[in-house]
Amino acid sequence: MSISDKIKDSIEKSSWIRKMFEEGAKLKAEFGEENVYDFSLGNPDLDPPAEFFNVLKKISDSKITGIHGYMPNSGFMNVRESVAAKVKREHDVNIDGNSIVMTCGAAGGMNIIMKTILDPGDEVIVIKPFFAEYGFYISNHQGVMVQVEASPDFSLNLDNIKNVITEKTRAVIINSPNNPTGKIYTEDEIEKLGQLLVSKAPSGRPIFLISDEPYREIVYDGKTTSPVLSKYKNAMVVNSYSKSLSLPGERIGYVAVNPEILGYDLLMAGLNLSNRILGFVNAPALMQRIVSELNDVSVAVDVYKKRRDVFVKGLREAGYSFAEPEGAFYLFVKTPTENDIDFVGHLQKYNILAVPGTGFGCSGYIRLAYCVSEDIIERSIPKFKEAIASYKG
Repeated sequence: MSISDKIKDSIEKSSWIRKMFEEGAKLKAEFGEENVYDFSLGNPDLDPPAEFFNVLKKISDSKITGIHGYMPNSGFMNVRESVAAKVKREHDVNIDGNSIVMTCGAAGGMNIIMKTILDPGDEVIVIKPFFAEYGFYISNHQGVMVQVEASPDFSLNLDNIKNVITEKTRAVIINSPNNPTGKIYTEDEIEKLGQLLVSKAPSGRPIFLISDEPYREIVYDGKTTSPVLSKYKNAMVVNSYSKSLSLPGERIGYVAVNPEILGYDLLMAGLNLSNRILGFVNAPALMQRIVSELNDVSVAVDVYKKRRDVFVKGLREAGYSFAEPEGAFYLFVKTPTENDIDFVGHLQKYNILAVPGTGFGCSGYIRLAYCVSEDIIERSIPKFKEAIASYKG
């Protein structure tokens, strides 16, 4: 065989993603792109804020010597200090640039953490439904993903988490606002989770809490995303500017480490070395300089909120049930059958592209990404209504 068994297995597990691409391309070629309702990908359609282009022009016009050269693996210190100020404000923690590692997006951040903390066979707990790539990140560094059911409203179920913690548990990953549900975990939930991890951790070997936060700024109805670093000392935050500034293709993000974390110096050294070993070397220099000036800027969240409201109203009237998202830009919708893959195929008959909940660890659901125009959402509602009315299961 030309590839490793592990990669072959990973390809097979992720085949539903490739299938969505293929099916979408077929539908668009046959019916025209404007007649296909594609809610499959969380790819922001909003342009970056105007401030981004202003800073981009200013920096691209500058003639500073060495502006495109190497820097420390963790990034430019002035950039890390800027990010630390943002993290300090959001997480109510005393932190400086020494506790920040600039990364190639949140995915790069998750991978350097996994490489740094995992020994073969170590376990990482994830809450269902979860971002599908977590399993690949964990197994890529010889860890084992342990899936835990959330509560029916998608809040944290501490009893379920407690029941799967073993001597091999190395970390718990949380994602708030959550992809795919839009759920925001409360401060009380985070505090109680931290207390649980303290009570269950072996002496001298912490259970890390890893908070994946690319949707932190995309919240609705006066909600806020809970701080994490001030709630639990053995915590790390992973974030990116992919959603908050609509820059997914620029691959820029960071890891923020609680300065009181056990083994701080060695952990920071490991994150920096892992950045290099994994081939990232450092986050993109130009993007580092740009985002350092934009830590108080975000996309127009009210646009996403309006789309959410239109979608929620239309789908409820069409007969679908779901928990209204508190943040991010996804609806996680119950299907009329536990066979969500079958229902995804049925939706395609009406030119609707959705992602089966099975890919997020939860059958019986579909994920709909509403980072698309309001017009597409409105025109899709009659099709959704036809689809559920005609489904025979």
